[in-house]
Amino acid sequence: QVQLVESGGGSVQAGDSLRLSCAASGRYDMGWFRQVPGKEREFVAANNWNLGTTYYADSVKGRFTISRDNAKNTVYLQMNSLKPEDTAVYYCSAVPKGPFIIATIRGMGYWDYWGKGTLVTVSS
Repeated sequence: QVQLVESGGGSVQAGDSLRLSCAASGRYDMGWFRQVPGKEREFVAANNWNLGTTYYADSVKGRFTISRDNAKNTVYLQMNSLKPEDTAVYYCSAVPKGPFIIATIRGMGYWDYWGKGTLVTVSS
């Protein structure tokens, strides 16, 4: 079983930055989703294992950057210019390398593995 462990969440003020980390047990295509209580889990960003392709949700383009350190099997989400509406539990996701297109990776069903989540709270 692939293990994913998120870290880096916390409470910050609007305009601040935060970097989330997700340590995996192997190299996989990986992504980030977020979820607010009572709402569906929302796609945020994803990249494939060799960093050849990245995708971002429109709501975070220009503010968030996904990257990884394959030597550590770790993916990062650098979040800048945080807004109160970014408040959510952020989940790391992973799937073995394969088809990687926006039409499929935006859906939760595409991903095989999930972390437990890390809470990000942005105050106004």
